[in-house]
Amino acid sequence: MYGGIDLGGTKIQAAIVDDEHSVLGAARRATPTTGGPSDVAAEMEIALRDAAKAAAVQWVDGNPTLEGVGVGSPGTIEAGNVTSARNLPDWEGSFPLASTLERGLGCRVVVGNDVQVATDAEFKLGAGRPYSSLLGVFWGTGVGGGLILDGKPWTGRGGAGEIGHVVVVLDGARCTCGRRGCMEAYAGRASMEAHVRHLHEERDRKTDLFKLMKQHDHARLTSGIWARALARADKLAIQTLDRAVAALGAGIASVVNVLDVEAVIIGGGLGIRLGHPYAERITEAMQPHLFADSRPPRVHVAALGDLGGAIGAALLVRADA
Repeated sequence: MYGGIDLGGTKIQAAIVDDEHSVLGAARRATPTTGGPSDVAAEMEIALRDAAKAAAVQWVDGNPTLEGVGVGSPGTIEAGNVTSARNLPDWEGSFPLASTLERGLGCRVVVGNDVQVATDAEFKLGAGRPYSSLLGVFWGTGVGGGLILDGKPWTGRGGAGEIGHVVVVLDGARCTCGRRGCMEAYAGRASMEAHVRHLHEERDRKTDLFKLMKQHDHARLTSGIWARALARADKLAIQTLDRAVAALGAGIASVVNVLDVEAVIIGGGLGIRLGHPYAERITEAMQPHLFADSRPPRVHVAALGDLGGAIGAALLVRADA
């Protein structure tokens, strides 16, 4: 059995899978909003241990007996160290995530980019199986991308797939990366929250988003809160999501114009929660920007759902064996 951990900006999803990629047990915990990398790593360890208990994994000396654990993490990954994970609390500099988890779990840990491992999982096991080239777009706290070209993952020199930082508006909104006009500045959930908070508090725009957040005891506007606001026809939520879809359409189309992939897979917390209706809206928003507009790529919602990132992370262990 193999462990997989998907580290996101709002949640940590862990799963235990077998040789046939079946999920035997899963667990989820909230990503800490304060502290630092050590606090995040501690929550990741708890999530993995909870998933192992759910899967009835055998334990030796207080640790689950696994072939290894794969981790999908945001940021730049090098030799198990993670840097530039900007959507995680106080993640300054480089942190040895693999070795920290190895000490805690007593087994080998392999770390990869969160969006790329989720894209790999969709390519091998999910919506991307019919294709030899695809773009994974994971719409959540940020907007991440993963690439499959000619049947193989493409990571470039380590920074490929950063679709959230495709510029969609010159000198536009400030992004969490510090630059201006990035797609993520309009479509990333963290940026969307900052946008509506400014309009609500500084310009007295009415919205139920923050009431819903408090009612459901959340510290942030999660994908579920956005979905509930849409169900209430909250005008500010609708306008903000319209703005996000327009940015996604322009940014994704720009990447498609360069790479001419066969398919686009929409995943991530918001992508999965809002599902096919929003995948269709993104498809429509792409169309005016496509150069080869007579043969657009197929657009699918990630078939593996919330567990795709954790399953993809577990695949890292077998690939690294």
